[in-house]
Amino acid sequence: MIHLAAERKSAEVTNWSGRIAWLIGMFLFVALVYWLMRQGWKWRGNLQSGLAELPAVPQAPGAATLEMTGRYHGSTTAGQWLDRIVAHGLGVRSRAELTLTDEGLIVLRPGATDFFVPRDALRGARLDKGIAGKVLAEGGLLVVTWALGDTLIDSGFRSDRAAEHTAWVEAIDALAPTDTPPTNPTTTTEGAAR
Repeated sequence: MIHLAAERKSAEVTNWSGRIAWLIGMFLFVALVYWLMRQGWKWRGNLQSGLAELPAVPQAPGAATLEMTGRYHGSTTAGQWLDRIVAHGLGVRSRAELTLTDEGLIVLRPGATDFFVPRDALRGARLDKGIAGKVLAEGGLLVVTWALGDTLIDSGFRSDRAAEHTAWVEAIDALAPTDTPPTNPTTTTEGAAR
């Protein structure tokens, strides 16, 4: 009789239908979140459709003053470090090659839209710690302020060699027209909140 009691065990029960339903539910939830994010991105692009077209890179931009390779982290409305601009591909992060000439700033982005910032559109540059979606150590980001039509834009770059950033700030500030002061968000309410 003791022998019979030792042999009685309950069989392991796997509720496959419950597990499959749970996995399908999780997949649908992730798909919904992705779809909502994509719709938000498209909606923001539609809101910003009034932005002027990006200037094309000129055929003869002149001799390079400075060159840099690194990453393009995105663009925002100047002074509004969380107001990401997605129109014309400016919201797409990518590798970037920057070239500063006497004519302006050339931004080449493999896999994304290249653009050119003419000299008269440059407003200045500064070192900062963040731009929409990217926060680095203090001074780890080169932010170039420029005009696209009537809109002032901050574009964030990080060089492969961050020690180059200071030389870029000085060169862009020297090249920018002197009649338009650079926008400095650290003097605004949003900048002070950072």
